[in-house]
Amino acid sequence: MTGAWIEQQIRAGIERGEFEHLPGKGKPLDGIEPGTEVHRDEDWWLKAKLRRERLSYLPPTLAVRKELEEAREAIALASREDAVRRIVADINQRIRDVNRRGADGPPSTVMPLDEDAVVAQWHAQRGR
Repeated sequence: MTGAWIEQQIRAGIERGEFEHLPGKGKPLDGIEPGTEVHRDEDWWLKAKLRRERLSYLPPTLAVRKELEEAREAIALASREDAVRRIVADINQRIRDVNRRGADGPPSTVMPLDEDAVVAQWHAQRGR
């Protein structure tokens, strides 16, 4: 797509009146004061939408660290060994996927968990 084609589509939409009754017409954009020059990064609108929708984005190498913390919390709360093993298998698969891909963001320093060691620790914490 070229810029000329896009401009032509916008002009045609204006001629058809498609922009006449949009919500927010004539109002300033959220977070931008009229008459002030604001320097924002090019993804400011995306970040604002993510905040409004209560979503987040972390690079995969950071997300897997967070997922590992959540997996450890779930393991501590698990009531059965098979649940612990399933949690470990799931997080290990996610860790292997991230480590294999060499994803964007900081390098991954997370290694898969030793399933038997995690299960033994889980039993020990439960007093078995």
